[in-house]
Amino acid sequence: MSRTPRPRRTRSVTELLLSIVLVLDATLIFFVALAAFGLRALPPAPAFIGGAVLIVVFVTLARMLNHGWAMWVGWALQGGLIALGFILTPMFVVGAGFAAIWTYCFIKGRQIDTAKAAILRPSTMTTPAEETQ
Repeated sequence: MSRTPRPRRTRSVTELLLSIVLVLDATLIFFVALAAFGLRALPPAPAFIGGAVLIVVFVTLARMLNHGWAMWVGWALQGGLIALGFILTPMFVVGAGFAAIWTYCFIKGRQIDTAKAAILRPSTMTTPAEETQ
């Protein structure tokens, strides 16, 4: 007896773009953890364990962006990236750059989703022949 697979939910462009940014953020956290350890800004345990936990949080959140609260958590995590500047000073600039990418993808994703919805919406347009009648 085989079960028919459940159809996958179509993800919005905003979700797709923001999930890409979150995975890039997770990659950044990997290198930040290495730098924090290598520059002795943090001892090994907090650097690697904290980095691993943050990577899991970012990647998990990337899959949960279909929930409204996940977008707000994403905004908070972007602020957290900037706050990493208190551990590694260059992260003020790098974190702000990634927050800017997040903001751009959020705005453009919403614009594309709105335009896509307008195109896919059943229209009530008339043909030129119907207009003359």
